[in-house]
Amino acid sequence: MQATDSLLARITVDPHVLAGKPTVRGLRISVQQLLKAMAAGQTAAELMQEYPELEPEDFQSVLLYAANVVGEQRVYRFSA
Repeated sequence: MQATDSLLARITVDPHVLAGKPTVRGLRISVQQLLKAMAAGQTAAELMQEYPELEPEDFQSVLLYAANVVGEQRVYRFSA
C-alpha cells in the first residue's frame, strides 16, 4: 500500500498549474497529456527524452492514477 501511496503522491492538483488539471509532480505536464501520448504509441523512453524532467516512476503514477479514476466511475444505463 505504501508504494501505491507514494506513486499517487507524484500526481498533484494545483489550481495555478494548468488550470487545476492533474499533473506530474507539479510540472506543467498533465496526466492527460502523457496518457494521450502513450495511447498514440509513444514509449516512456521517448517521452523521457522529450521531457527530461520525467522519471520512470512518473509513468507508473500516471497509469495508477488513471486506473483509480476509471475504477471510481459508474455507468448507469437508462432506457428511453
